[in-house]
Amino acid sequence: MANDTLKTASVLAFERKLDPSDALFYSGNWPEREDVPAWQPVPLREKSVRGTISNRLKTKDQDPAKLDAAIENPNLQTVDVATLPADADTLKVQFTMRVLSGVGEPSACNGADYRDKLIATVNGYVQQHGLGELARRYAANLANGRFLWRNRIGAEQVEVHVAHLKDGQADTVWRFQALEHRLRTLDAPEGEAADLAALSALIESGLTGNAHVLLQVTAFVRMGAGQEVYPSQELILDRGRGDKSKTLYDVDGVAGIHSQKLGNAIRTIDTWYPGAEELGPIAVEPYGSVTTQGKAYRQPKEKQDFYTLLDRWLLKDETPSVPSQHFVMAVLVRGGVFGEAG
Repeated sequence: MANDTLKTASVLAFERKLDPSDALFYSGNWPEREDVPAWQPVPLREKSVRGTISNRLKTKDQDPAKLDAAIENPNLQTVDVATLPADADTLKVQFTMRVLSGVGEPSACNGADYRDKLIATVNGYVQQHGLGELARRYAANLANGRFLWRNRIGAEQVEVHVAHLKDGQADTVWRFQALEHRLRTLDAPEGEAADLAALSALIESGLTGNAHVLLQVTAFVRMGAGQEVYPSQELILDRGRGDKSKTLYDVDGVAGIHSQKLGNAIRTIDTWYPGAEELGPIAVEPYGSVTTQGKAYRQPKEKQDFYTLLDRWLLKDETPSVPSQHFVMAVLVRGGVFGEAG
């Protein structure tokens, strides 16, 4: 029965439970995957290029004389670029990830009754379903190399090593052939299903607090000697500063991928939204936002967004469908600030 006195807390925040570091890029050769000294950092360098006018023209600019005049003023730009050396054919991408316990326990909440109801609801979910379904999907996105983003496309071979670190040493190491995994269904090939299940169980034990879980993820991507690789691109808010049209991310001179971008790939597990059969998994977001498509797949008017589902579950005691419960829990794992708008 709905509790009419229970209100959403005005201050409500959750810490993320999957905590990746930045990923760093190294170069080497495919046969030397196990040879640590063979791998050298991938630096950034600048390149100045002379482009052409190729943007869509306004109607008033389509006069042939004006277009010829515009083409005489080339599109000059300086960009950052990262490439493998001419004698290395493989990119190594490495990061660590902590798996933290306390899913559903707010880091800040100014309503004691709401907090109690929230924790009781989360505990009920864990007792009935466990966190195995979420853990399996997170593990699949490590094994399939989704976190490589554009670096995964067109690669000849991709091998992902996931090590469980204890006392700074690799206690267990799983090896996955990433290109054999299916990105749309988050399934493993038959020969690697057991390893994926073991990794899933470890991640679940971290989320439930039964084990301390620190993973080291290392991906080897065979791309070809001298090929361009793709670190994160920096967002330059002050366009008046700098004269580069593209600035890439590096850590002390080593090209890398932002931890936020890794986290987005790892939580790309939402196949429970309307239309998922056609589009495949999207990143877990309260409104199902996909910025690259300019679309939100969980519109509030369809009652499938995080806030609607959470309020009905906690305030109205209307238990959502099992897929919607998975989604709500995945948002709590993601973390964020979800208090009542003022």
